Amino acid sequence: MDYFKGTPDYVISPELQDSVNVSIALGRPLVVKGEPGTGKTLLAHAIAKALDKKLFIWNIKSTTKAQEGLYVYDTINRLNDARFGDKDISDISQYIKLGKLGEAFAAEEQVVIIIDEIDKAELEFPNDLLNELDEMSFYIPETGKTIKAKHRPIVIITSNSEKELPDPFLRRCIFHYIEFPDNELMQEIVNVHFPDIETKILREALKKFYWLREFDMLRKKPSTSELIDWLQALIIGGIPHSRISKELPFMGTLLKKKEDADLVDNSDGSHYAYKTSKRSRRVY
Repeated sequence: MDYFKGTPDYVISPELQDSVNVSIALGRPLVVKGEPGTGKTLLAHAIAKALDKKLFIWNIKSTTKAQEGLYVYDTINRLNDARFGDKDISDISQYIKLGKLGEAFAAEEQVVIIIDEIDKAELEFPNDLLNELDEMSFYIPETGKTIKAKHRPIVIITSNSEKELPDPFLRRCIFHYIEFPDNELMQEIVNVHFPDIETKILREALKKFYWLREFDMLRKKPSTSELIDWLQALIIGGIPHSRISKELPFMGTLLKKKEDADLVDNSDGSHYAYKTSKRSRRVY
């Protein structure tokens, strides 16, 4: 069995690493939850890269139906061929197009597939995939054929907890909640992106970042991806660590809502010795 140990550009906790490898060993989908920006989607990319496997991406929307992930029967194209074309329309298989999950099942080698943000779909969406994900096969009544996985794909399912996933669905999965990185792990993540970052700048930036996240009333707490953007802005702007300790330059890279910016601006500094100047509040 292939074991996942992370990649040079994807820092992984021991707990998440264990969950991934248990999922692979048992052939069960891995449901990953966590705050936006904690690397849920990137996990599938990292697994595919580390294990040298092809990646299929099924992005879920509010209108997505489970059937679309398996296959689509193009009745319109068949009707047009019947009316205007010279094709033999008796062969229905030429009008069957496999969806992302169907392609993953039909692959000649084991692949990785991510069902991204499954909680965006309707409540019944996960249950509609119960048998298919459990048996790794599905039946196409139009052709009378069954598509069965030759190699059980590595299935990663992400959720932002917009809706609760049904218990029957979860019983067939491995579950992992990605905790927000602590200071030590965050330093490892940052060093992947900025290996030469000045120690004092990183120290002050992380202090300010975690101070912001302590505000319970923030409507949207800054995430890891926003921290990376902020650090890049600080580096490009040549902002010294002394200014970071007193102000909050480029606030708009961290806080994306006016109410959050106002809350921080009006804080009394009890969490951290800091008072934002009007100049530092400006979004550059």
